[in-house]
Amino acid sequence: MSKTLLINEIFFSIQGESTYAGRPCVFVRLAVCDLRCAWCDTEYAFYEGTRMDLDEILVQTNRFPASLVEVTGGEPLLQKNVHGLIRRLLDTGKEVLIETGGHIDIAPVDSRAVLIYDIKCPDSGMSDRNRWTNLELLRPQDEVKFVLASRRDYDWARTVLENHGLADSRTVIFSPVWGALEPSRLADWVLSDGLPVRVQVQLHKVLWGPSARGV
Repeated sequence: MSKTLLINEIFFSIQGESTYAGRPCVFVRLAVCDLRCAWCDTEYAFYEGTRMDLDEILVQTNRFPASLVEVTGGEPLLQKNVHGLIRRLLDTGKEVLIETGGHIDIAPVDSRAVLIYDIKCPDSGMSDRNRWTNLELLRPQDEVKFVLASRRDYDWARTVLENHGLADSRTVIFSPVWGALEPSRLADWVLSDGLPVRVQVQLHKVLWGPSARGV
C-alpha cells in the first residue's frame, strides 16, 4: 500500500528564515497542527489539505530548480509518513530543512536533515507544550528559533538560552512577530545584553508582504 501524506501546498520561493534565508527553496507544507499559536500566519494549513503519495510529492518537488527543500506545516512531524519523505529527499541529494514546533519527539528524524526547532514563548499561548527533553537530541547542524512578541517573551527566551546553553554549539535565532514587536527594538535588547543570537526578520514578508500565500 502506497504511503501518503496530507499536503496543504507545495511551492517554490525564497527561504525567509534561518541561516538559509535568501536561498531559493521548495516548500512542502503539510496540513494539520495541534498547536494554536496566537500569532500563527498559516492557519489555513490547519484544515486544508490533499492526500498525496510520496512518489507524487517527489515529482512535484523535483519540478523546481532548487537543491534546498523545507518540510513545514502545520506541524510536519504529526504525520508519521513524513520520515519516509525526508529520507527519500535526502537520498536524492536534497538539503532538507524541517520546521517543527518542538513539542513532538524529534528522535526519529533522519540525522542528515536540519531541524529549525521553534521553542514556543509565553505570548504564543503554547509555551506549556514545549518538549524540553528534545533539547538533548538536537545536533550541531540544527537551529533553534524563538519567535518573540514582547519584552516578556524576550526575557523568557534569554533565560532559556542561558539555562540550557543553547548557543554553545548551534545557531539560535530571535525573530520578532510581524506587526507586534519592532525589529529595531529587539536588536537593541540583544545588543544591550550581548546575546550570542542572530536577529532575523521574515524575509519573505519583506519581499511580498505579510498576507501573501505560497511565497
